[in-house]
Amino acid sequence: MVGPIRPQFVLFGSSIVQFSYSHQGWGAILSDLYSRKADILLRGYAGWNSRCGLQVLDEVFPKDATVQPSLVIIYFGGNDSLEPHPSGLGAHVPLPEYVENMRKIAIHLKSLSEKTRIIFLTAPAISEAQITEVFGNCLGRSNESCRKYSAACVQLCQELGVKVIDLWKAIQQRDDWSTACFTDGIHLSSEGSNIVVKEILEVLKETDWEPNLHWRSLPTEFPEISPYIFVGPKGETAVKVSHLDLEWQTQWH
Repeated sequence: MVGPIRPQFVLFGSSIVQFSYSHQGWGAILSDLYSRKADILLRGYAGWNSRCGLQVLDEVFPKDATVQPSLVIIYFGGNDSLEPHPSGLGAHVPLPEYVENMRKIAIHLKSLSEKTRIIFLTAPAISEAQITEVFGNCLGRSNESCRKYSAACVQLCQELGVKVIDLWKAIQQRDDWSTACFTDGIHLSSEGSNIVVKEILEVLKETDWEPNLHWRSLPTEFPEISPYIFVGPKGETAVKVSHLDLEWQTQWH
């Protein structure tokens, strides 16, 4: 274990999580913003559905761990919402089972610690036209099916008192969402990831969790050391490097 021990934020889910460091993704942006404040741990597994997530839940989030995460961001649903394959194979999970799987995941995470906070991400919208252009067909995916699984996830989270971000709606608030928000109609481009980060930070900023987990609210690690290194451009004694607002961070206040 590398110290000092920071709050741990775990991103857990399928390819939307695994690829969140690609294409200026939302995981990479969070890691940048929290670089001296929290450790972002990636637990993403492309191709997985909620059944897979449930199967490894105790291994990824053991109840007897010495340190429990401060925040877990969960995403499953896009693969669950695929059309059933005639062979019986494939990632499809019937909607009622998906809801129960997500319920079990939420209950397990809530049992880890009184300080473990949870945010669910719903299945985002998809661009059927872009999927067809890239892959030749829609691969058993439809935006309407994503809507149903997204709505079910929102309803479940409201029932359980868990924070949820409706990505299906959030992405479509942008007029050019179907061409700008994806790399292939399914996975997020940098523009799509920007929407995810904005939604996550809004939840963290507005929710009355103690401590507040927004990146501007968490303490900066070793702030007392850096002021003694750099002299300001006007010759003042020190520049507090740890408190500088860097250009690429200013949009995330």
